Amino acid sequence: MDGVRAAFARAGLVRTYEGRWLAGVCSGVAARLGIEAWVVRLVLLLLLVLPGSPFLVYAVLWFCMPPQGWVAPVCDA
Repeated sequence: MDGVRAAFARAGLVRTYEGRWLAGVCSGVAARLGIEAWVVRLVLLLLLVLPGSPFLVYAVLWFCMPPQGWVAPVCDA
C-alpha cells in the first residue's frame, strides 16, 4: 500500500489539512488542480445524480491518498 501512496504523493495528490471538511480529499484534489475546493465539492455533489457511486470514488481516494507531509517508509531489505 505504501507504493500506491508514494505514487499519489509523487503526483501531488495528498490529503491537505488546510480547508478540509471530512478527510481532505476534495481540498487535496483542488490543490493539485489549482482550483478552489468548493468547485471539487460541487462536482462531487452533482455526480450524485449519475449512476455509479461518487462516494465509492471518495472512499478509495481517502484510502489511497496519503496525508499532507507523509513520508514513505524505508525498507531494510
